[in-house]
Amino acid sequence: MTEVAEIEWRRRRPSNTSRLPLPEQTFMGYWTIGQSRNGMQKLLCPAETHHIDVKGPALLNIQEYPIERHEGRSQTFTEECASKLPLDEITLICDIATSHENEENTLYVVACNPVSLYFMNMTGKSGYFVDLFDIFPRTVSGVWHPFVTVAPLRNPLKGQVILHEQQSNVILLLDTTSQVLHRLILPSEEFTLKKTSWWNKEEAATYKMCKEFVHKNWLVFYKEKGNTLAVLDVLEGRTHTTSLPINLQTVFLVAEDKWLLVESKTHQKYLLTKPAHIESEDRGVCQLYVLKEELPSTGFAVTQETDFSIPHKISSHQLSSENLSSAVGQKIASPNRILSDENSYATVVVGFPDLMSPSEVYSWKRPTSLHKSRVTDTLYGGKKKIGTPKQSNCVTLLDTNHRILPPGEIPPKDVIPPQIAGYIEVTDLQSKRLRHIPIPGSDFLSPYTTWLSTILDTDALLAEWGKGGVVTVDMGGRIRLWETGLEHLQWSLMERRNMIGREGDRLMQITINRESGEDVSSPKHGKEDPDNMPHVGGSTWAGGTGGRDTAGLGGKGGPYRLDAGHAVYQVSKAEKDAVPEVVKRAAREMGQRAFQQRLKEIQMREYDAATYERFSGAVRRQVYSLRIILDNLAKGKERQWLRHQATGELDDAKIIDGLTGEKAIYKRRGELPPQLGSPQQKPKRLRLVADVSGSMYRLNGVDGWLERSMEAVCMLMEAFENYEEKFKYDIAGHSGDGYNIALVPINKIPKDNKQRLEILKTMHVHAQFCMSGDHTLEETEHAVKEIVKEEADEYFVIVLSDANLRYGIHPAKFAQILTSNPQVNAFAIFIRSLGDQAASLQRTLPAGRSFVAMDTKDIPQILQQIFTSTMLSSVKKCPLSSR
Repeated sequence: MTEVAEIEWRRRRPSNTSRLPLPEQTFMGYWTIGQSRNGMQKLLCPAETHHIDVKGPALLNIQEYPIERHEGRSQTFTEECASKLPLDEITLICDIATSHENEENTLYVVACNPVSLYFMNMTGKSGYFVDLFDIFPRTVSGVWHPFVTVAPLRNPLKGQVILHEQQSNVILLLDTTSQVLHRLILPSEEFTLKKTSWWNKEEAATYKMCKEFVHKNWLVFYKEKGNTLAVLDVLEGRTHTTSLPINLQTVFLVAEDKWLLVESKTHQKYLLTKPAHIESEDRGVCQLYVLKEELPSTGFAVTQETDFSIPHKISSHQLSSENLSSAVGQKIASPNRILSDENSYATVVVGFPDLMSPSEVYSWKRPTSLHKSRVTDTLYGGKKKIGTPKQSNCVTLLDTNHRILPPGEIPPKDVIPPQIAGYIEVTDLQSKRLRHIPIPGSDFLSPYTTWLSTILDTDALLAEWGKGGVVTVDMGGRIRLWETGLEHLQWSLMERRNMIGREGDRLMQITINRESGEDVSSPKHGKEDPDNMPHVGGSTWAGGTGGRDTAGLGGKGGPYRLDAGHAVYQVSKAEKDAVPEVVKRAAREMGQRAFQQRLKEIQMREYDAATYERFSGAVRRQVYSLRIILDNLAKGKERQWLRHQATGELDDAKIIDGLTGEKAIYKRRGELPPQLGSPQQKPKRLRLVADVSGSMYRLNGVDGWLERSMEAVCMLMEAFENYEEKFKYDIAGHSGDGYNIALVPINKIPKDNKQRLEILKTMHVHAQFCMSGDHTLEETEHAVKEIVKEEADEYFVIVLSDANLRYGIHPAKFAQILTSNPQVNAFAIFIRSLGDQAASLQRTLPAGRSFVAMDTKDIPQILQQIFTSTMLSSVKKCPLSSR
């Protein structure tokens, strides 16, 4: 990572992120594939092949829901961007998995209580939900806590996933495309769901699924303390079952043909390989070798007892020769694997698993081991010791190890920051650095804490996301994508700087690199491409970018904007300014004619319920919240006698107090804020100022904030319906065409959904056809002056802005206008920001006069804060009538 990018990353990282050097590596000894415990060189394990028994199909209902996405880098440079799952408060996350195919990244999240599956393409706008309650009921024969893992398959089985329940060993195949569910029954399956109860001390059997090679459409199943391995080939519909002479604790698929097995009692490691000769393959057997762990001082001939530790994760891929040499500090080219356990940040085994000669083991040791034994509260104040959680939360990416640690495992261990679900520990073997990235706490946690503790020891799950990052899902359903690789962070930082410039005191802007070198002629709409292919430059196609004369984006000389959904190539400002005035005038006239024609079409069209529901449905909860706020507002101000004054008329009731030296013995007439619930004499007056400038349309395909602004206006119109006696409101817009653009006049409030939809369409059309320019200050100043011309109880002006004050506008001037009339409560809500512009502008404006709402769901709370603050400030300014 370059020095500049390193400084930028350090400056923008979360304040409680730790960054430490890795300890020196330690040579731990050798892994030697030696003789078995019976003195044999190897053990032959028989294998059998059978066909799978398929039950079903059963049809399922897959529901769609909108994704609420928050892009952290829209405000500052960070490792994180987030979205949220629609979970119930009692739901627990069991497992997460990712699928990367054809540049599509799909996330699968399986939950329990009840069992359900969520999946989504993270670049899309919708997620999908499958309720599996009928397949896995919440309770079966007493206390039963289902634990389901998920494994997405690949081509030609794309869109299909395997679901596995660990106690009942139920294996399901779900086709998310056809919405069909099948059950797969293995020939060796022992389906014995034991009846368990709280007094039954016998531990239920646990079945595990290994999915390291699920991208090749096969998985491995085994039973803890069992002695068989079952390979499920989903594509061929067959299983290969291998019988072992040992009882299994855990299995790691370190390669397609080599697996590391750990025995349950002694934790002795074994290497299981496919036969080396064709003759053996015909016999259907596998080879089992004992793997000895020897200390450096013993040599190969002497056996010394070693404390065997169970790895939490072993990679199925190897470091490149360059990265391996850098990690161990010597030039070397050899097969290798990375593992992590409770005693080390990372361990590299050089030579394993391909070489039969002794493999060297290098480790980066922890100062203290991670705690495995945990205690939880039980009924009647008792304590119960619980074992290792079912999820290890470890991921290996190229040359880095990732795991999630509880807050108490990060030094200083006696200081646990609030609202932290855990830390992503990133062990980078190239830079020799250790990072701890805090994961924000969950919005809520399930009350089933004992059940939760059996799943994991933190509040979030971890999975691989591409080559340079990971994904976490916390127990509140918050999904976060983390870019953790330093090379990927450097690349993303450079891309961000090219997009919005450096942060700090300098203004940020979109970098323009394209020069067309072509002259304009006359404006025209252009030809429509029936295939909607991207067109860059030229003067033929409508909806192109960086061209001339035609309707599109990023070009020059065209009559109006037209977004066809493609990447935008922008010509320079100098080229746009060089367009002759006669062409600009012709383009403007053609744009005005098209605008007026579109307005007529909007008014003549029938009501489109689906389009209106798109905006109304996105803010339905916010409308409900806002209406509750309106119901509870203070009513009005009343003129009455104010007592306990230092000046005014003598208060007869205070004569005795005056003789004792009391000064506040006078009364006078004045306005007093009423108590909550008192009748309101005059309506409150509100004007909403909306930005309908061309930049909103131009960048809507990038950040969608023109549609967010339309949602905010929709929310206001629906919330204020039937509150005309309490509030009189109007909505005005501003753009390059000017200010005071009447969207909702005060005497023409929309009465139904059709009229509200016409207003929303008018906003969209105006932003498409208007001239470039900015009239934020003029519209705000006009609104502050005009609103007081009508008598009202209180006056509010709320400006929706994108925090990008262009054309030489200084924030100090904006601040002066907001506070120009003490009668008017004027506020700015920034609903879009390039970089941290909104936060920077907010710091320059008077305190309490500006807010940042990067999501429309935050606007009701902001309006509540605005109304409450004005009510409290009026109480402070007005003396009390009684003590």
